[in-house]
Amino acid sequence: MEEKNEEKSAQYLPMEKGEGKRDSQCADESCRRKIKNYTSMLILLAGLLIGSVFVDVAQFFGQQGVSPRVLKNIDVFPLDGRTWVAFNEPVVNLQVLTDSKCEACDPTEPLKWLKRVIPTTLAKKVEIDSPEGKALAEKFNVKSLPAFIFDESVTKTDVYAQAQDIFENKDNSYLMNTEQVGIKAGKYLETPSVSQDDPQIGPADAKVKVVLFSDFQCPYCKTFNDSFEKAINNYKDKVLFVYKFLPLSIHPQSQNAAMAGACANDQGKFWEMSSKLYSSQDTWGKTTGTASFKSAAVSLGLNSTKFNQCMDSNQFKDKIDADTQMASSFGISGTPAFFVDDQFFGGVVSYDEMKKTIDEELAK
Repeated sequence: MEEKNEEKSAQYLPMEKGEGKRDSQCADESCRRKIKNYTSMLILLAGLLIGSVFVDVAQFFGQQGVSPRVLKNIDVFPLDGRTWVAFNEPVVNLQVLTDSKCEACDPTEPLKWLKRVIPTTLAKKVEIDSPEGKALAEKFNVKSLPAFIFDESVTKTDVYAQAQDIFENKDNSYLMNTEQVGIKAGKYLETPSVSQDDPQIGPADAKVKVVLFSDFQCPYCKTFNDSFEKAINNYKDKVLFVYKFLPLSIHPQSQNAAMAGACANDQGKFWEMSSKLYSSQDTWGKTTGTASFKSAAVSLGLNSTKFNQCMDSNQFKDKIDADTQMASSFGISGTPAFFVDDQFFGGVVSYDEMKKTIDEELAK
């Protein structure tokens, strides 16, 4: 009996020893903690792989940002103390041509406005005296600073869809017409050229020149003409005054009036015709055709036959068109507009302000 009991006990020893071995493998606390951590990690990974609310798995471990899948359904979200807003428009790269030595050329305020209308804009300032700046100025025939040159992405914005005419396209880059959007030029890189057929008075080699773009039917030009004529009378011995034709399409008789001025200039009486047209603007402005201008020529003692032929043949149409195109190249679309050397003024300016500017330029 004792031998049989021993054999029976021996038969169970291996089983007892085996169970005892398994217990000894995780008998300590660190072992159980490892198993618990592994289990938690598996649960976490499973949740991430199924679809995280905030980040993809790779981004979670690499700390690379927010999940693109989530962004598709979110317009605004906070991250690291900042608020991010989603836009449907593309990133628009903008080169701002400027001159850090020119205080008036500072593009800070215009850029604030541009950021409001094209919030996805990424702006880069380019100095005009750098090789890149010189190349941009030459490529786009930039005449004033600051200048704003956008890449092709701007064509996919709402602003472009609504106002294509404020952009000039060249090789898939787009120069903004700053004059049309109300951004005042801080500095002009060049000024309007003067030709022999321009109506002008004063020394041809004058140190200072004043170039006016005007429309005989523009009421603001009529108001400004008093200051302009006063400046001519006081400075014609040392300043060159030049008139450029800019008849605006909103004035039905402006083209005929410009032609009358050009035809009078052909006979050496532009300034007399100019004064008469401005002073009687309310009268001839209500007429049609050229009869009123031909009558004005008679009253000024012009050769009527020559003047009438000039009017009827539109003899100086090319000259008037060239002046209009020149104005456009400088971003000028309204009248009166004038330069005192490289300083530009748009709109009615008092004689005192004009005199101050002329005196400053003469003193340089």
